[in-house]
Amino acid sequence: MKNFWNKLLVEDWVVVMLSIPLLILCACGQYLPTISIPSNMLEADAWGKIAMLFVIAIVTLYAGNKLLSRPMKGMLLSFIVVFAIAALAMWIGSNKYIKSELGLEPVFFSVIFGLLIRNALHVPDWMKPAIQGEFYIKIGVVCLGATIMIGDVMKSGAAGLIQACIIVTVVWLFAYNIARRIFKVERATAMTMSSGLTICGASAAIATAGVAGADKKSLSYIVSVVLIIAVPMIYLMPWLANMIVPLLSDSVEIQQEITGAWIGGTVDTTSGVAASSEMAGDLANSTAIVVKATQNVLIGVVAFFIALYLSTKREDGKAQRPSLKVVWDKFPKFVLMFVVASLVFSLLKEADLLTLNAKGKIVETSLAKTLSTLFFSLSFVCIGLDTRLKDIISKENRNVLYAFLTAQTFNIVATFLVAWLMFGVVKPMLWA
Repeated sequence: MKNFWNKLLVEDWVVVMLSIPLLILCACGQYLPTISIPSNMLEADAWGKIAMLFVIAIVTLYAGNKLLSRPMKGMLLSFIVVFAIAALAMWIGSNKYIKSELGLEPVFFSVIFGLLIRNALHVPDWMKPAIQGEFYIKIGVVCLGATIMIGDVMKSGAAGLIQACIIVTVVWLFAYNIARRIFKVERATAMTMSSGLTICGASAAIATAGVAGADKKSLSYIVSVVLIIAVPMIYLMPWLANMIVPLLSDSVEIQQEITGAWIGGTVDTTSGVAASSEMAGDLANSTAIVVKATQNVLIGVVAFFIALYLSTKREDGKAQRPSLKVVWDKFPKFVLMFVVASLVFSLLKEADLLTLNAKGKIVETSLAKTLSTLFFSLSFVCIGLDTRLKDIISKENRNVLYAFLTAQTFNIVATFLVAWLMFGVVKPMLWA
């Protein structure tokens, strides 16, 4: 029994345990005071909302560290500083203009602030106890699962699902092979980069890093690159679409669907997809968000196949007998909880058990989105605080950057072709 508990008290399983009360909290959102990220700190209840987010985060951190038998000394002061940086990033990122017009998420500012502090100043020892980026982001991924409704994913029909499956498969394999064969990137790093680029950015990168065994420095670098490259992509994609897509069809509706599917499959951050596609029109916006959500669902699928692959291949490339135990050991358990959260909240929505607020948004999933943003922001502050700019420009990391940019270029071309085929040819043909 002692051996069983020792195996259970590892970070992935502890995240699963801690995510259960957080998801229950989200499910009870209609009965709770409004918990959200304030965009105006002069509002009467703004600091109360910040205080509630602080309590949720610090309780989760302390409970996690207690279960993992990690040192607790100095945790409170360290966390106050990390939370203050994340809160500033969330406040800036929740500004309507920055979020809707520029498409910049709180996590972008989180990693930038962390990088500035790490490289312009110095991270003292007393600040290090609460710098636990992987722990926070795993909690954030599970909360993100509760915001992904299977019914919404299916709104795009078979076209969106087929596009997501084709693009994730083709682009992932291209990115991995180009990284390994041309740029000689280490296997785990190549896998992490490929997932971050093809599925949903940082969330997929952390899930894959856990399976592939990528080190913290590689993960931090990849997350930074994903977030930074997403910024010009927000403006590049609608510009490209405006130039190219009208040449393919005279139907404005078909043009917008192709544009939305193209943007949803190439821009790596959710708010970036929303801001970028909004420039193209309402239908493009809704199509892009659905396609993005469809790709998000594939986090668990890709993690499973990577674990399966690693059970048949050693690091030296030689084959070994596949083992379900190896697959299970390598598979990130928090990703299972991500899938469970998505299924449970989707069923609650289908059963009409979720509540709409005055703005027409679902209260329970809105709270889950808030918690996801909270833990992602904490995580990316930590990633920034752990990343030296000297490491970013090292020869090894330059190869990762070149591989990323090459694969992203291929991603833009491949996604355009598939989006045109599915939404410009197949879907109109089926309607006819």
